Amino acid sequence: MNEISNVAAVGAVTPDRVPIDAYISPEYVRLEKERLWPRIWQMACREEEIPQPGDFYTYDIADESITVVRKQDGTVAAYHNVCPHRGRRLTAGCGRMGRFHCKYHGWQFDLDGKPAHIVDHKDWGDLLPEAEVSLYPVKVGLWGGWVFINMDPDSESLERFLGEAQTILDPFEIQHMRYVWRKRIVMQCNWKVAQEAFMEGYHVQTTHRQLLPYMDDYTYSRAYGKHAMFGYAPTALFGLPSPRLGNQGGDIRHGLYMFNKEIWETLKATSTEEMLAAGKRLMELPETATPLEVYIAFAQFHQEEAAKNGRPFPDITGEQLMAAGTDWNIFPNLVFLQQPTNVLFYRARPNGDNPDSCIFEINALERFAPGAEPANVEVDVGEDWRTVDWGLILSQDFQNMEEVQKGMKSCVMTHVRPSPLQEVEISNFHRAYHEYMREGA
Repeated sequence: MNEISNVAAVGAVTPDRVPIDAYISPEYVRLEKERLWPRIWQMACREEEIPQPGDFYTYDIADESITVVRKQDGTVAAYHNVCPHRGRRLTAGCGRMGRFHCKYHGWQFDLDGKPAHIVDHKDWGDLLPEAEVSLYPVKVGLWGGWVFINMDPDSESLERFLGEAQTILDPFEIQHMRYVWRKRIVMQCNWKVAQEAFMEGYHVQTTHRQLLPYMDDYTYSRAYGKHAMFGYAPTALFGLPSPRLGNQGGDIRHGLYMFNKEIWETLKATSTEEMLAAGKRLMELPETATPLEVYIAFAQFHQEEAAKNGRPFPDITGEQLMAAGTDWNIFPNLVFLQQPTNVLFYRARPNGDNPDSCIFEINALERFAPGAEPANVEVDVGEDWRTVDWGLILSQDFQNMEEVQKGMKSCVMTHVRPSPLQEVEISNFHRAYHEYMREGA
């Protein structure tokens, strides 16, 4: 059976059924390199990583490498990271340059991708027209402070690709946030297993059970084209115990403070010191305060605490906060949890041709007072997640990933069974993913 017929034979994705082949088969690694990564918009870096002309960032995905660079006029460009002479890679990592320089034979290119110097150019006579020896351009789009690239020159625009997700998320002004911490590891699981650990809240009741005294963990999930999100129902009561614990009584003021304290101390993301301070102030309210009064006060206190530190607060309404939910997958491999003054985002990528390994990155952003943004936040890198300090919550998540990858190889496993209500973010991802995999089948 050839590659295409193999993909056609794995079965359809439904809201409660996803075939496991895409997680464990080397065939899918090959097909992703052919049908997904060269044709899809994907986040390469953030604009703050290339603030000045000449700053560059090298984004590697599967066998491809793309250099994103800030040009002299301040715009952002991207090129395939290959010298058109003999194919040598031109950049690695990040840095600053006046020109692209090939360390093999010395060819140079300006930031517009045009040839600036070809050693012994005369040897070719008129055989090297500029258009044939310029760097190969890649489409670039900017959104939320992220730089997206697409290797397909005929692709839809980034705005059309993002669709309604952009409209829903723009009020958070993510473009004004900056890195607080960054970590990258190699995980012994498929890149989809890694990112899907953060694409649903259904696991909280078991994996993060220490949070249940402070939150109603039941979620809903909704698709928006290729993208999807999950959130908590308007009736969910943060600050009171989960209904799973049987008794929802207690002081919601104290519970909401304790929730933010637990998150801040064990994750250092999705909450901030200002949110923790706002939680402490809830005890100023009378014991008779209703949940709605507590939440309105918390939002007000959060803005006031942010203002004390000079941190701008987006002009965002309660309705917009509720519409955006908690967590988004921007197809294929950007996942984030957003708050008015902070974002926690994840990116998973294949690690070579091994379907059982991936490069996994977790990054925290916050809104800062003008001029107070941290500079050059280093990436904490590890080959094993156990060698990096993640805090309790992320360590709990990581304990699942490798075991999921192992379990999928069991002879009894043919499908996974996502919840058709709480895990739409996962089934929708696979619906879109398998459309790319099946093209030509």
